[in-house]
Amino acid sequence: MRRLSQTNPLHFTYQYSNSTPRRRSNTSNSSFKSNHLFFSSQLQFTKEDPHNSIQETQILDFLKNPNWRALMDSSEVSNKMDPQVVWAVVHQYNQVGNPRRLLDFFFWSKSKMGLPQKLDSFSFLAINLCNSNLFGPANGVLAQMIKTHLSSCSHLGILNSIIYWFRSCKGSNPIVFDILIDTCKKFGMLVEATDVFLEARINEILPSLRCCNSLLKDLLKGDMMKLFWKVYNAMLDAKMVFDVYTYTNLVGALCKGGDVRGAKRVLIEMGEKGCSLNFYPYNLLIEEMCKLGATDEALELKKNMGEKGPNTCTYNILINHFCKADRLNEAKLLLEEMVKMGLKPDYITYSALIDGFIRRGDMGEVLSISEEIVSRRIPLNLVRYNDLVHSACKARKMGKAIEILNEMIEMGCKPNSKSYSLLIEGYCGDHNIGKALELLGEMEKRNLVPPVVTYDAIINEMCHGKNHRLAHVLTGKMIVTGLKPNASIYKTLIAGYAWEGRIEEATSVLKEMSCKRFEPNVFCFNQVIGCLCKAGKMEEANSYVLKMVGRGLKPDAVTYGALIGGYSKADKMLEADKYFNEMIDIGLVPNNVVYTVLIEGHFKVGNIVEALLTFRKILRLKVLPDVQTYSVFINGLSKSGMMQDAMKIFAQLNENGFCADVFTYSSLISGFCKQGDVQKAFQLHEEMCAKGINPNIFIYNALIDGLCKSGDVSRARKLFDFIPEKGLVFDSVTYATMIDGYCKSGLSIEAFCLFNEMPKKGIQPHSFVYNSLISACCKEVDLDKAISLFDEAVEKGLADIFSFNTLIDGFCKLGKFQEADNLLKEMLSKKIMPDHVTYTTLIDGHCKAGMIEVADRYLLEMQEGNVKLDALAYTSIMHGYHLLGKRSEVFSLFEKMVAEGIEPDEVTYNLLTDAHCKEGNLDEAFKLREEMARKGMKLKANAYASAIHALCQKESFTEALSLLNEMGEQGLNLDHAICGTLIYGLHQSGKMDEATQFFERMVNFGWVDDTTNLNDIVKTHASEQGCEDASNLMKQIA
Repeated sequence: MRRLSQTNPLHFTYQYSNSTPRRRSNTSNSSFKSNHLFFSSQLQFTKEDPHNSIQETQILDFLKNPNWRALMDSSEVSNKMDPQVVWAVVHQYNQVGNPRRLLDFFFWSKSKMGLPQKLDSFSFLAINLCNSNLFGPANGVLAQMIKTHLSSCSHLGILNSIIYWFRSCKGSNPIVFDILIDTCKKFGMLVEATDVFLEARINEILPSLRCCNSLLKDLLKGDMMKLFWKVYNAMLDAKMVFDVYTYTNLVGALCKGGDVRGAKRVLIEMGEKGCSLNFYPYNLLIEEMCKLGATDEALELKKNMGEKGPNTCTYNILINHFCKADRLNEAKLLLEEMVKMGLKPDYITYSALIDGFIRRGDMGEVLSISEEIVSRRIPLNLVRYNDLVHSACKARKMGKAIEILNEMIEMGCKPNSKSYSLLIEGYCGDHNIGKALELLGEMEKRNLVPPVVTYDAIINEMCHGKNHRLAHVLTGKMIVTGLKPNASIYKTLIAGYAWEGRIEEATSVLKEMSCKRFEPNVFCFNQVIGCLCKAGKMEEANSYVLKMVGRGLKPDAVTYGALIGGYSKADKMLEADKYFNEMIDIGLVPNNVVYTVLIEGHFKVGNIVEALLTFRKILRLKVLPDVQTYSVFINGLSKSGMMQDAMKIFAQLNENGFCADVFTYSSLISGFCKQGDVQKAFQLHEEMCAKGINPNIFIYNALIDGLCKSGDVSRARKLFDFIPEKGLVFDSVTYATMIDGYCKSGLSIEAFCLFNEMPKKGIQPHSFVYNSLISACCKEVDLDKAISLFDEAVEKGLADIFSFNTLIDGFCKLGKFQEADNLLKEMLSKKIMPDHVTYTTLIDGHCKAGMIEVADRYLLEMQEGNVKLDALAYTSIMHGYHLLGKRSEVFSLFEKMVAEGIEPDEVTYNLLTDAHCKEGNLDEAFKLREEMARKGMKLKANAYASAIHALCQKESFTEALSLLNEMGEQGLNLDHAICGTLIYGLHQSGKMDEATQFFERMVNFGWVDDTTNLNDIVKTHASEQGCEDASNLMKQIA
């Protein structure tokens, strides 16, 4: 017998007959042959090598590189992918040299095409994976093959494809047919699995004995007896050598069909074939006979079991079925026979008899059996009754337990405290606290003192029902009766209060416990400490840690875990790290929950390096992270924009055999969407769907947001409309994201349509929705609509600082400064404190309008209100002073800005450079230019123009011309009017050579029309009006 072959589906011995299978009769096989001929004629298999084009050669070259995905994504290959190309690549299996990589390409290509792979591709790949002993991946390919092509060509069509390529590939491993049959079974397709087996048999391919036995077993289990016999007869035709498992299935099938004689003949044949005749097949047959009600035949078989004879299990089967059939007298006779044979009845034997007589209601017989149990050292006394009560309670048969209790009393066996305690515990287990308290009262009437464990059960159930006050009262009553509550009771009370977050009550019980001279243990302190940590009361939690240590108790991993969790939640990561390191130093090993909380805390406060170090520490301590730890780490990396690192950890998760959950995928998808890599986000979406992980609304919200931000609002709307088909419900974020996308794309009409739809769907718009719509109206200069939305948001209490800032910006851009100031006052009246954006908007608007004094007032308000000043606020006022020609004020503000530690931006530097040039401070201007270059900033056109003009005034024409060239090389444009003014000024000063050089450069850079000559420009500016314009322009750049 080859028992080893049955233990592992990937390690078994195949049995194939060398002789040609015998032709079966037309009556038994015609339907399958007709199916075979039908599918052979209908399917068009590829019978020649696919064309190896340049594209296919390129893909094969890419697949030889470990970074093949990146290579394909960076080329045009992925955009030209189709099933025929994939088939051509798969057909070149040996050229790739890496079966797993080819498998990865196979599934990757589907996401690129959006079309199903060819049937031949699946077949060829599965066969070659089996030839490479990659049975698991082959199983996955066949499973996907069935899902993809079953509806179009049926399972027999799939089989024909596999048979064709099986014969075409030399040395093919026949295990592929075993896997196909097993895959069909896995999908619950037993009919199809049978068809595959029979068709393979017709094609002279014989699956393994292991596979056949497994198929027989499943058909038997599914009561599909016609198919069972077809498979069995085919095995018989193939002259397969049956083993004990085949015969066991056969016995089961015969019994199920009521053919008891046939089953008996099988047992005889087993002996003739040399199969080991142990108790098991006999007991199986007897069990099946009894299930069919053939108990008499089962008894007869017991008598003919041979030299070994029946064992205890045999008698237990018979006694159990006789009891269930209410043939209790015969069951008792079997018990006597069993004892005479020297076999010892066990717990199962007596349980069957007791259950049988209990079902009949014959308590006398139950007691009679109990006497026999006593004779076999199972006492029939109060203990035995209590055992019976306990058994009934454990089975949740409380009615029967009460009957036994009443029977005890009638028989003169007085129930003791344990009898009632067992019943009370049973009712507590049934959550029937009323009946438990009733029995407690009855105990008091009988002057029975409940043990501590009984009070413990009642108090525990009360706490479970959140009736902590009554539980506390019962504890006091228990003490009055002279019983001392144990640590378990106090622990239950403390844990109950702590779980509900009732800190005062939990600490009160802990103090009471100490007052009653009961020493609280580590668990009790941990409950209080954990409760305080969850509430963020870390100082108080630490005080209890000190009390705990003062009592000689050592904090354990739970204590440290609570403290680390509390400090992490409060963003106090220095303290969290302190306790974490202390925990390790004293030899306590943190679990994954602690690591997860710590990593999450570090990411929350932006300590990415510390989060990474913590994760590495997990691996260094050889603690295997669980899915939650991986997911939190991936989520932190994703939120930090470190998507490549997040994907590496994701790959590590999969390599360690974990299955990513929806939280893991949502983190990655959201991260890629935020980075604008919507394509990668959708690839992950398809991957999780293929794995049977259903995306949640958060994922669809992220995808919609990613599409909107990438400008593909149309596709975002299609995805939005697709959500109900996935069985998901829109939430406020879904609508807000879509509305914001429409607003930012200038599609306000569509945005308002969704806005009006929200209340109809039972979803109320929140502040973000209103802010998006207000901003859109302001951009479209529809202030009436913006004000109407703003007033509606204020009325609903949804107006926030962003709402005010958006509308203030709209007023400022239209020059409605009084309305903007009124909004500022309204903000303050609603106790919404203006931020730097509010003030910067007001300052910038007033400066551009030349209202510099008002802008100064707002700057003063910012300083007095401790509102953080930024470069934009300072630059706006500096710009206002610059326009008024008050450049000393510009320089003074800049010095103040730098002194306050505010880093100037590129706009600030350009403005200051321009101001210095107009003041003739070229040394300062060029210092600023050098500082900008070091910081990677560039001068704008107006600053260049001012510098060139200042250099010309100082007759530094070489430097001026150099700046002019630099300006042109950077692609900047010099205004045509300024060009004319510079040339005219040089000409009038008699600098003809310089004027000519400047003119030629200006023509080369396209600033001056090449059809214009120097004299034209001079003549234009020589006129009176031209001179006046030139004077004005010189003043502008001066």
